Amino acid sequence: MPLDFTAIDFETANSSPASACSVGLVRVRDGKVVATAGWLIQPPPGHDEFQEWNTKIHGIRAEDVTAAASWADQFDRLCAFAGADVLVAHNAGFDLNVLRRASEVTGGDCPPYRSLCSLQVARKTYVLDSYRLPKAAEAAGFTGFSHHDALADALACAHIVIDAARKTASSDVFALADALKLRVTEPAAPLRERAVA
Repeated sequence: MPLDFTAIDFETANSSPASACSVGLVRVRDGKVVATAGWLIQPPPGHDEFQEWNTKIHGIRAEDVTAAASWADQFDRLCAFAGADVLVAHNAGFDLNVLRRASEVTGGDCPPYRSLCSLQVARKTYVLDSYRLPKAAEAAGFTGFSHHDALADALACAHIVIDAARKTASSDVFALADALKLRVTEPAAPLRERAVA
């Protein structure tokens, strides 16, 4: 199998994981970036307050998303871009949680995405003082990007995984995970099912 995946990054309006206000997506095929996309999102009602701390980090304000598509209106576009790919993100638990929670609060079904965490990949690939995205991306040879811009961050994640696969001679994300003694995370059961189990 070739090194195919989609890197994803969300920015949120506040501390709620359902408050997605921006997404960046990067499609990788055979170890090369072949498509990118990014857009603003109106966070779901009840999760749409922009907190000062978050705005200070990413620079997105409530007025910036007034003309943006809602979570529900843009979700099909996001899923169409990602297809059935393994999703890669830096601290993937956060970004996959945004996908699940924003879908739940809007009454939608989130596809059962598999994921690989580029933070874990970086920790197993490089020896660094910090594994924050800018430092890890720099180690992968990807520099000078605007951290906390969702598309730029997704590109950085993609380059970390591409570089790690090259260094370990891994043909795909599953081989890379095996080489680094990591795992491609399978989707968790929906919260309602886990509560019953």
